[in-house]
Amino acid sequence: MIAPTRTLTAQRPATKRPATKRPRARRLTAAGALTALTLTALAACGTDPEPGGRDQPSRPKASAPPRPATLAPGPAGLTPVFKNAPRTPASATPTVALTFDADMTADQGPRAAAGERFDNPALVSTLRRLKVPATFFMTGRWAEEYPAQAKDIGRDPLFEVANHSYSHYAFTDRCYGLPTVPASRMRADVERAFAAFRKAGVERQVPYFRFPGGCYDKKALRALAPGGVTAVQWDVVSGDAFATDADAVARQVLDGVRPGSVVVMHCTRSAAPTTERALRTIVPKLRERGFRFVRVSEQIRAAGASHSRG
Repeated sequence: MIAPTRTLTAQRPATKRPATKRPRARRLTAAGALTALTLTALAACGTDPEPGGRDQPSRPKASAPPRPATLAPGPAGLTPVFKNAPRTPASATPTVALTFDADMTADQGPRAAAGERFDNPALVSTLRRLKVPATFFMTGRWAEEYPAQAKDIGRDPLFEVANHSYSHYAFTDRCYGLPTVPASRMRADVERAFAAFRKAGVERQVPYFRFPGGCYDKKALRALAPGGVTAVQWDVVSGDAFATDADAVARQVLDGVRPGSVVVMHCTRSAAPTTERALRTIVPKLRERGFRFVRVSEQIRAAGASHSRG
């Protein structure tokens, strides 16, 4: 959860097949070969078609989907950090990625049992109705609490599911009052979240990670580097956490979005009750301005291509 701002602004049975020689898998590096953590998170990437109401979600193909792009390790082999895509020239169609944190900490089970809702089905329905691709940064604890919803989101070609830790505990000290994960347990916490996604049946996982609260330091980047994930931040804070004014949230997003922006929002009814209403304003207004909605995976691919050309 991001602190509020004051600006208000059916699997087939196995059959025997003739033995064939498999081609050697291509080797990916990110401070070493990708581990099972990332390999289980690879899924399809697509794009949101043209703005202006003609968009249709990409349809999954029978062939194997392309692997989501990741960024190369940062200096000293640290986990790379992505904030926004390259700013496109005026002649190009600008893109924007809406991201939604599905927050639930490891110790919030009693609150959920008492009736507090950490999900937001209406928000997901609105994204589908408006045909908006999106990336959900989900905690493992959220996937355990709402496995059917996690599976449903993870099977929709409009969406992709990224990692927001298992416990939603902070990876640094002094991070909005969150409990802290020790450095020795950081990678295990991330792996536990991916395991929770697999158990829930999430299909479209991507090897991206968002730090709880957005808090990180070199120690955290070093701890996660062997997993081969790309850390995803943002350049636009929606201010939807604990907000009560949907119009103020919409204005803050619309004022902040630039070509290539990543917007951080939330998919939790109890802590972000106005987000779905704000979307009904944000989406058409950005389309009027010519923006095309994409998932984070497309922006990271664009960032990698831009870096290779540069």
